[in-house]
Amino acid sequence: MARQSSMQRALEATGSFATAQKNIVIQYQNRDRKADELLMQIKADALSKGFSEADFAKVDVYVKPEEHKVFYVVNDKLSGCIDF
Repeated sequence: MARQSSMQRALEATGSFATAQKNIVIQYQNRDRKADELLMQIKADALSKGFSEADFAKVDVYVKPEEHKVFYVVNDKLSGCIDF
């Protein structure tokens, strides 16, 4: 157990995939959308439907660029979609 803890501290000090800065871009037919941008729009859409920010525990996202839509499900309860 001690070895695992010291390895974890070493990874945190030097960096790891979990702590690395990430940039995800979805491209389709000359359109680029950043994942962070889509998540912010999903959040705004869910909040506009009466969902409370404190209630977000899980968000599933399904990108369907051929339909120009991004579908989402929050906490396995609230579903919706936004434009891609």
